[in-house]
Amino acid sequence: MKIAGMQKLTLLDFPGKTACTIFTPGCNLRCPFCHNAALVTHIDPNSTLSTAEVLSFLKKRQGLLEGVCITGGEPLLQADILPFMEEIKALGYALKLDTNGTNPALLKTILDAGVVDYVAMDIKSSPERYALVSGVPVEMDAIRTSVSLLIGGTTPYEFRTTVVKGLHIVDDFAAIGEFIRGASHYYIQNFVDSGDLIQPGFTAFSREELEKFREIVAPFVQKVSLRGI
Repeated sequence: MKIAGMQKLTLLDFPGKTACTIFTPGCNLRCPFCHNAALVTHIDPNSTLSTAEVLSFLKKRQGLLEGVCITGGEPLLQADILPFMEEIKALGYALKLDTNGTNPALLKTILDAGVVDYVAMDIKSSPERYALVSGVPVEMDAIRTSVSLLIGGTTPYEFRTTVVKGLHIVDDFAAIGEFIRGASHYYIQNFVDSGDLIQPGFTAFSREELEKFREIVAPFVQKVSLRGI
């Protein structure tokens, strides 16, 4: 299990939980606006944590932290992530997984194992423009399968799209709504320049534009919320 870093306290990454965030290196997508380029395109092999170090920290925080968020990069590139999750759950933590949905087989294994309490899956764009926003060709059948697993399952989840001026257009949002029709919760996240982008130079939409996107998606899902405004 490769671990690139850990944020020891977050009040934002896991809804309703005081948590820590574990970052895994590597991603199979190349979203140009990615705010964690250090985990994707220029990974530092000397900046890693062992699973023993992470589990030791979590043992010391039992009773103080409520949850653990595993994010990336793309965590489901880690073939041994399930045993790692099982060790975290054995310590009594709630567990959140962030994923891009490109590995539905492993996602199903994790959901069936009952080790994850919340899943946040990125919806990069409308199916027709997915490759543009992801920076590489994407197998859309895999994304569709992951969407169906979450909508049809019992694990709490959210879908989310980080919207970026120059990559997203208004027509994307009706297509996204249709793509995730019936979803319980969809978040529209405004782009924020972290200073560590794969491709600098992008800007954010206005609040008014985001509200318009929300109105377009709203008929398709149970709840649409805005983040980052």
